[in-house]
Amino acid sequence: MARGGAAVSGGETPAEKKGWFARLRAGVSRTSNALSDNLTGVLTKRKLDEETLDELEEVLLKADLGFAMADRIRALSKSRHDKGLGADDVRAILAEEVARVLEPVAQPLELDDAAKPHVILVVGVNGTGKTTTIGKLAHLFARNGKSVMLAAGDTFRAAAIDQLKIWGARVGAEVIAKSVGADPAGVAFEALERAQASGTDVLLIDTAGRLHNKGDLMAELAKIVRVLKKLDETAPHTVLLVLDATTGQNALNQVQTFREIAGVTNLVVTKLDGSARGGIVVAIAETFGLPINAVGVGEGIEDFEPFDPHDFAAAIAGAGQENDAAA
Repeated sequence: MARGGAAVSGGETPAEKKGWFARLRAGVSRTSNALSDNLTGVLTKRKLDEETLDELEEVLLKADLGFAMADRIRALSKSRHDKGLGADDVRAILAEEVARVLEPVAQPLELDDAAKPHVILVVGVNGTGKTTTIGKLAHLFARNGKSVMLAAGDTFRAAAIDQLKIWGARVGAEVIAKSVGADPAGVAFEALERAQASGTDVLLIDTAGRLHNKGDLMAELAKIVRVLKKLDETAPHTVLLVLDATTGQNALNQVQTFREIAGVTNLVVTKLDGSARGGIVVAIAETFGLPINAVGVGEGIEDFEPFDPHDFAAAIAGAGQENDAAA
């Protein structure tokens, strides 16, 4: 199966990469500043005894890095203490461990060249930024020379339909939409028919995200998948879950739930700039091992880039500058 047309692949110039890293670092500054301050406070007030190690572990857990990461950093800090370990050394250890965990999951969102269109079903709870993510993805696909169509499958919220239409106009993508209350599966079916007929490269389908009514949501998403398969038995080719970093540990529950409901294959993490809990990305990677295609650190159309594990690790830990080797 031929692959290609990565939505969020590399290829940026050094200047663009530097600009993105600056935005990433600024975006996760709340996480890195809180970590840095707390690490310094813990590691400079006394020797690295068990009580201090307990406090170090608590600092890491408060950043939502997860129990596995916190345990490893604690063990590594303890084993290297004889070398005169300080706060900067712990930050360096943290950056190294975070990058190691994230490297296997930091993958571009690739398109199947054999699929016309490649269907991406976008799921997630309301408020995570699904519609904005769809718009940003559409922009990136179009920038890479792909034709794009959008489907307004969240028919329960007029605002979601209107927002998708605005994004469609902005990026030059046709939007298939019906009135509020229409059958989401019908919207998806019509969109795929139109996309197939026009030879569109990518179809992005928005969906509702009402987890308080899990049974209805499960039935709705299952119906969307069924009708898509009537036209293309391989669709959807990607089920993309959009997560809001500000929800912290609850993001783990969302991944588990949407894996059960929709068979999630890929992840995007948004709103890293609004959270002091950016470490949740690490906990998600370590727990589920799903590909993380991109992170968002703002509302701008350019505030959305490939997920670089080294850049992210350095930004979160506040350890060092841009990793040119990872470029």
